[in-house]
Amino acid sequence: MSTQTRPGPLALTLGLLLGLPSVASANPLFEDGKPLLDLRLRAEIVEDAAFPRDASALTLRTRLGWRSGTVNGFFVLVEAEDVRALDNAYNSTANGRSGYPVVADPEGSEWNQAYLGWDSGGGTLVQVGRQRLGYDNQRFIGNVGWRQNEQTFDAISIRHQVNPDVTVQYAWLDKVHRVFGNQHPNRLLAEHELDAHLLNLGWKGALGSFTGYAYLIENQDLPASSSRSLGLRHQRSFSWGDSREWWYGGEYARQRGWRDAPAHGSVGYHQLELGLRLSGHGLRLGHEQLGSNGRRAFQTPLATAHAFNGWADRFLVTPADGLSDLHLKFDGPLGPMRYLIAMHRFEAARGGADYGDELDVQLSWPFAKGWNAIAKYADYRSDGFGSDVRKLWLSVEYRY
Repeated sequence: MSTQTRPGPLALTLGLLLGLPSVASANPLFEDGKPLLDLRLRAEIVEDAAFPRDASALTLRTRLGWRSGTVNGFFVLVEAEDVRALDNAYNSTANGRSGYPVVADPEGSEWNQAYLGWDSGGGTLVQVGRQRLGYDNQRFIGNVGWRQNEQTFDAISIRHQVNPDVTVQYAWLDKVHRVFGNQHPNRLLAEHELDAHLLNLGWKGALGSFTGYAYLIENQDLPASSSRSLGLRHQRSFSWGDSREWWYGGEYARQRGWRDAPAHGSVGYHQLELGLRLSGHGLRLGHEQLGSNGRRAFQTPLATAHAFNGWADRFLVTPADGLSDLHLKFDGPLGPMRYLIAMHRFEAARGGADYGDELDVQLSWPFAKGWNAIAKYADYRSDGFGSDVRKLWLSVEYRY
């Protein structure tokens, strides 16, 4: 692990911005700029059998930013983020209220994004600085957009569209800013120093879409968690008639320690899904497994993990014996709203021990331009892993 101090992408970006010559207000960089605004008010209630009291959180997330116009392909994006607690009867992990269940939305303000971008106009996009990243379905790399403070990265990212069917993406990550916020008293919850290389190659054709990836992640703050993941993902869909479609998908990956991580061998990951959609209503049957060899379990610490293995968040960290998730999902329109229902059965990937079951239900309603309301519920029933937990969310969001 290198200990040499290096300028991060955010520092390089700020240096470049400070070095730009002064320009007139009529310059397209300013004249064609666009303000960014994102407000989300959310109530979250958590009933956890391991705690004598329920958590009740009411938080307001505000993002305010600006994206410049483009000059010779160059543009700038800056975005500040603030989270305020209007009802703080919960453990934010930073407020000292450990007698309540955790709602991982601490108060704080920070720069959420600040990067210099370059668009070639011919299929190449480069971004240098603090930025949002999400690859594929965000199972490995994501922004954890469900939490009020999203996860962003100090990074250099490149996306190149070789042709309409082939896409190449690469990123070097210097730092991850986690959902707990940069002002968190525990620095390891706030951010991690990284030296990570991400390569993602996508191709689509008559046989469906294929993605190959290599994620080499050195965590310099937690060296034992450093990992190398190599994988392949495939999806294909078939339509018949005007409103009928079925599809299947699969993914396989292997993971082992990287750099200073212990040499505990490799572990596997697979995901299989079969789906059917009729008149807008979908049915999906799937199985996901994060393996274990008894010494290490397959982990995805930079993922949008909330979107997988149940919304109760019992499996954000893969258990030592791995995780097997058999799930059935339904979704579709319900008047002006959309519904989503998911049922999960959790077991250990190694040994087959029962973990528990979960039911998730969501209704979303885009009731006006820029506005969206969500009601969401998760009910995890333990069969020996963790405690029973129920969570309810009610939120209203506005984006401009």
